[in-house]
Order: sequence, then C-alpha cells, then structure tokens
Amino acid sequence: AGVESGQVLRLKGQGGAGVQGGPAGDALVELRVRPHPFLRREGQDIHMDLNISLTEAVEGARIQAPTASGPVSLTIPSGANTGMTLRLKGKGVGGQGDQFVRLLIVLPDNVDDELKKFVKKWPRRDQTPPRPAS
Repeated sequence: AGVESGQVLRLKGQGGAGVQGGPAGDALVELRVRPHPFLRREGQDIHMDLNISLTEAVEGARIQAPTASGPVSLTIPSGANTGMTLRLKGKGVGGQGDQFVRLLIVLPDNVDDELKKFVKKWPRRDQTPPRPAS
C-alpha cells in the first residue's frame, strides 16, 4: 500500500543466473499505478467529486461514499453547496492521509413544473451569490 508510479522494487536473488553459473542476481520491478476512474491521489491524500441531489444539499443526508478501503457513511450537512469539501480522516493511501470529498449538486435532467413553480414563488429567488468581478 502507498506505492507510487516509477518506484522500483528489488527482489533479492529473484533475477537471472549469474555469468558462468554464478548465483541469481536481483530482479528489479518498476511499478506503474493505473489512475482510478474517480479517485485522484495527491501525495498520501485521495480526492474525489461526489454528486448529490438538490434535496440532499438542502435538507442534509446520510449517504454511502466510496473510499479506497470500501464504502463509508458520509453526512451531508443541511445547506451544503457545490464545492463544499468534506474530509474523511485516515481514508487516504494505505490508511495514511485523508480523503477529501468535494460535493457537486446535480439537478435532474428534466426539471419538472413543480420545481419551476416553487422557484418562481421562492422569496429569496433574486438573491445573487457572490461572483468574481470582471
């Protein structure tokens, strides 16, 4: 656990036989770590993006989140926003480091009329979030 691409393992005495019948040499194995489909490694830490629903973001929720060592129960706080990052302590590479889960709020592909009506009547409809100046 915790190896990195380019690291070389030395297997003592596991190489080919020496010249003129001498003892076997060492085998050197260079490691290549394949990238994971959704987990990214940064040092001993692991990072991932996790899609959550609008309901989970507004109300908060307990959901399953994948880690390198298996799924864990993750608490989404009420009022979570896209970009909020949660830390899973000790869930990094080989049990060292941490896993950081960045939340991404995902709306349904087809927003229904009920949601549109709610937003039109919502008192804070015209609140503008902070944006960078141009």
